Amino acid sequence: MNETNLCPCGSGKTYETCCEPYHKKQNAPTAVALMRSRYSAFVFGRVDYLYETTHPSHRAKNLKEEIAFTCKGLAWTKLDVLETWQGGEGDKVGKVFFRASFVQEGKEGLHSEHSRFKRFGKAWMYVDGDVKG
Repeated sequence: MNETNLCPCGSGKTYETCCEPYHKKQNAPTAVALMRSRYSAFVFGRVDYLYETTHPSHRAKNLKEEIAFTCKGLAWTKLDVLETWQGGEGDKVGKVFFRASFVQEGKEGLHSEHSRFKRFGKAWMYVDGDVKG
C-alpha cells in the first residue's frame, strides 16, 4: 500500500477502498463509517458532502459557509476514534467519541467530540455533537 494513498481517516485502508465510495454517494453502513468519511471530507474540503450528510433538521442557513471556513482554516492531521455506542447496521441512532488533531495558523490543536448520528431513510446522518476541546 502506497503511503500517499492511505485514507486520511486512519483506517489503514486506501482512500479508494475506504472513504471515497461514500464521497461518491454510497451510503455509509455505520455511524462510525460516516464519521470517518466526514473527517476525510474535512481533510479534502468536500463541503457538499459534509452538508449532505448533516441531518436535514440540523442544516443551519449558513452551514455550507461555516463548513467551507473550517475546511480552509484548519489542516486536519490525525483522527482517533475513542468509543462508539450503537450506530450499527441495524440501529437507528448512534454516537461516536473521537479526537481529531489539526494545525491552524502554525499552531497544533485538538478537537474532541461526542457526535450524535441518526438514520434518515437508509442513510446515516450527522445530527450534532458535544465538543470537549
